[in-house]
Amino acid sequence: MADTKVYKNFINGEWVESKTGETFENRNPANIDELVGIFQKSSEDDVNDAVAAAKEAYKKWRLVPAPKRAELVMKFTDRLVKEKEEFSQQMTREMGKVIKETRGDVQEAIDMGYYMAGEGRRQFGFTTPSELPNKFMMSVRQPKGVCGMITPWNFPMAIPSWKMMPALLCGNTVVIKPATLTPLSVYNYIKIIEESGIPAGVVNMVTGSGGSVGQPLMTHKDVSVISFTGSTHVGRKVSQACATDFRGCHLEMGGKNCELVMNDADVDLAVEGAVWGAFGTTGQRCTATSRMIVHKDVIKEFTEKLVARAKALKIGNGLDESVDMGPAVNESQMNSVLKYMEIGKNEDKAKLLCGGGRLTGGDYDKGFYTEPTIFGDVTPEMRIFQEEIFGSVTSITECSSLEEGIEMANNTEYGLSASIYTQDINKGFKAMRDIYTGIFYINAPTIGAEVHLPFGGVKNTGNGHREAGVAGIEVFSEWKSVYIDYSGKIQKAQIDNN
Repeated sequence: MADTKVYKNFINGEWVESKTGETFENRNPANIDELVGIFQKSSEDDVNDAVAAAKEAYKKWRLVPAPKRAELVMKFTDRLVKEKEEFSQQMTREMGKVIKETRGDVQEAIDMGYYMAGEGRRQFGFTTPSELPNKFMMSVRQPKGVCGMITPWNFPMAIPSWKMMPALLCGNTVVIKPATLTPLSVYNYIKIIEESGIPAGVVNMVTGSGGSVGQPLMTHKDVSVISFTGSTHVGRKVSQACATDFRGCHLEMGGKNCELVMNDADVDLAVEGAVWGAFGTTGQRCTATSRMIVHKDVIKEFTEKLVARAKALKIGNGLDESVDMGPAVNESQMNSVLKYMEIGKNEDKAKLLCGGGRLTGGDYDKGFYTEPTIFGDVTPEMRIFQEEIFGSVTSITECSSLEEGIEMANNTEYGLSASIYTQDINKGFKAMRDIYTGIFYINAPTIGAEVHLPFGGVKNTGNGHREAGVAGIEVFSEWKSVYIDYSGKIQKAQIDNN
């Protein structure tokens, strides 16, 4: 304990202890004997200090030219490139996913930084002709103010970058609450931002629980917009909190994503996509492939090959380069996944094809390891077909046609991601049109979004806003329409143009 680093909050350009005087531990889910760090157990008082600092800093930061803000973003993104391997190793230690994936997580933050740095010179508005003579019209973007951010544990650096980079580029200031389970990755990100010369108060970080930090942040009257990624249950509370004062709200929530495999598909390719989509990040992705909807003509071949591949996956500590799948992020998440495994076993007619429990023995006993699990003969009314599991569980459902498969794909309260495997371009385009999701893939897994296209979903997945790409700027900026009349007289639109 004496050798373990104690990490502090970052408020108004200084690293400070919480006013509570309390801390919490961050442990490695692959080996709970390993203490990764000690973090501040903060309260509403700490949130108030951070918001006050951000509010004051906003007065000057909004006036910094956008290209200059972009230069600073470029500077700390260059630093992130240099620290990529170290930060990746630390991320695997704190949340468990395998090292090749945490490298991808940091790389995504790098990609987002460079992309958004370019937007410093491209926050385009538009001009349009007036209906009246000697009158000029244009639209411009303006920042919103203090932006509160509540981020999840499964992508602990990538998702904060999706939120912070466009917010800063637009001239806003930031207060971020990292996930309680993964504060170290956000600390690392904030640290290089600080060292790159960000003005005091522009970026602030407060660690702690959702109740003690997230709740006061999302209800604070001086926070102009809340950007939240997490469960639909909590997202609904965020929406209600913001609605009271008509403050901005961006929600990215759950998913129940499907891979649709047609009878003309490359089955081997579909199986590889299914393995990556279902068991990448131990299934702990909002875009994870938790439903396989497979044509009856190829379901036997697909099932046999998928089960064989799942059984062959190597499970263990993610720092081992040869490991395919790491542990669940903590004991609570593991128990939730185990509960759904039991639900699947008890579903009428569902068949457990592989997995179905916790891995034990040896090093497994020190971590939160679950088996890659597949259920067959699953039908749409079953809970394992309908409910988000967020773990190493997927299901296989038979369909007899493209139309039936599309109907099954849409039979869920969520609408984040979907994919189809087919060699028929007509089927691909029809599925793209008719499956109601925010993200769609053809001959690729349901995971793998890139930073320059909008990310988000429909129905209970989100509230219409998107992250990444230029769409991310929409969340953190307001449109202002500007009219310049140089006629020297009052002209009345819609009246004087008759």
